[in-house]
Amino acid sequence: MTEPVRISLDAMGGDHGPSVVIPAAVDMLKLHPRLHVLLVGREAVLREHLAHQALGDAGARIEVVDATEVVAMDESPAQALRGKKDSSMRVAINLVKEGRAHACISAGNTGALMATARFVLKTLPGIDRPAIIAAIPSRNGHTHMLDLGANADCEPEHLLQFAVMGAVVAECVHGIDKPRVGLLNIGEEAIKGTEEIKLAAAMLSESDINYVGFVEGTDIFNGRVDVVVTDGFTGNVALKSMEGVAKLIGQELKDALTANLFTKFVAFLGMPIIKRLKARMNPKKYNGASLVGLRGIVLKSHGSADRESFGNAIAIAITEVEKQVPARIEARLAHAFEQREAV
Repeated sequence: MTEPVRISLDAMGGDHGPSVVIPAAVDMLKLHPRLHVLLVGREAVLREHLAHQALGDAGARIEVVDATEVVAMDESPAQALRGKKDSSMRVAINLVKEGRAHACISAGNTGALMATARFVLKTLPGIDRPAIIAAIPSRNGHTHMLDLGANADCEPEHLLQFAVMGAVVAECVHGIDKPRVGLLNIGEEAIKGTEEIKLAAAMLSESDINYVGFVEGTDIFNGRVDVVVTDGFTGNVALKSMEGVAKLIGQELKDALTANLFTKFVAFLGMPIIKRLKARMNPKKYNGASLVGLRGIVLKSHGSADRESFGNAIAIAITEVEKQVPARIEARLAHAFEQREAV
């Protein structure tokens, strides 16, 4: 793809709004000459923030799109969808629908973003429900996991669709050849799990996906698989648990290494190792969860994302545009359905 990559940004969304979104956008514009950004929000506010940026040549690739409303972080998805048709989130998604943008990113209300994106863009043929996928640090790099909260209850067919979408994202965005896909369960044995999980496993076994079988929670991190598939309820609980454990370990390590002069000296000696570990596990590198299964590219940034984190979400969006992820998911699904009909 050699044409410009146009990305619409919900500049008012998240905990920090334009104070983070605009600097991150400017950073990425300077790194990616083909990137064009459509900043969506209250025009006067956005232009005030832009006035404090050293734009240089990047200024010519920024367009401000006015939107008079903002979706609150605690607002119900139904209210956001019905009552705020001129919100920065809705207008940013509309730009994808209209073809003015190739992708959209928001750090705003997750439920509202999913509901609005699904209503405006619709799902791809063969997809019943969109899912949220993100990369999670693991022993050999990272593991892609979905669904992370969009669908609390899932039928076996939905899990098969998630597996197809997860495999395509792993292949296209991260260059993993024939990604290994596992189905999250309470054990690896075939007799374990709900009937829905067992039926989904049978469907995955008959597909052309590189399905390796049931996996447990520990397998998310040990590098055994590249994609972990689960329902949104389980996925979201797992994700929040991971975040909590990571914060606990970080705080405990900090407390232990600063307890007294001796531990401070040990920390000084081990600083190169600590820095490598910190860089490896840096959550900023993994910000940017994709809403896959839509007729367009939409990414959810963490609500508290800082400048670097939001920039990473923009980088993921650029890759998904260049790799034409929705089109590849649609083609892969069509092939999967053809295989099933031929059996």
